[in-house]
Amino acid sequence: MQANDNELVQRFLSGDEDAFLQLVEKYKHPITNFIAMMIGDYDLAVDLSQDTFLRVYRNIGSYKSTFQFSTWIYKIASNLAIDELRWRKRRGIKRRSSAETEDEVKPDHVVVDTSRGPEASSIDSQYRKLLNEAIRSLPSRYRSVFVMKEIEELEYERIAEVLNCSVGTVKSRLHRAKKLLKKKLAPYWRAV
Repeated sequence: MQANDNELVQRFLSGDEDAFLQLVEKYKHPITNFIAMMIGDYDLAVDLSQDTFLRVYRNIGSYKSTFQFSTWIYKIASNLAIDELRWRKRRGIKRRSSAETEDEVKPDHVVVDTSRGPEASSIDSQYRKLLNEAIRSLPSRYRSVFVMKEIEELEYERIAEVLNCSVGTVKSRLHRAKKLLKKKLAPYWRAV
């Protein structure tokens, strides 16, 4: 039986370094992809993901088991991503172009339907790129909620804890994000 996150934290606090490595293994891909969707730069997301785990390692003694570990680590990752976006905004740095970021988010695994032929796979790839661009173009408060709920599949309550807001605010932002995405993608759906 696999240990839950709080058990792994307790084992790590008791000196079991392997327990921390298990936490890293469990969360490294989801955290990296989450940050990449937030900032639109996979290479920098890898660095910020490492910073996230470094902060977890240094501050794990302050983690309170009344909260879920996943909430705590996503909050750290979210804060780092938001700090990066603020830093870029202060310096007038724009997101990289879509040509530079088209394959930035690296999923753990991709299911490809080969029964439909190479043309369909190519079209699916183009739609995936368009969707990623549209998600990255959302304002950060909507993007973070959308990514946490629709991509990382976190519960509303957890997202509210991470973002320090109410569940109602999370639902409202998610609704707004979906409306914005629908508007941004509408021309492409009509072309099909």
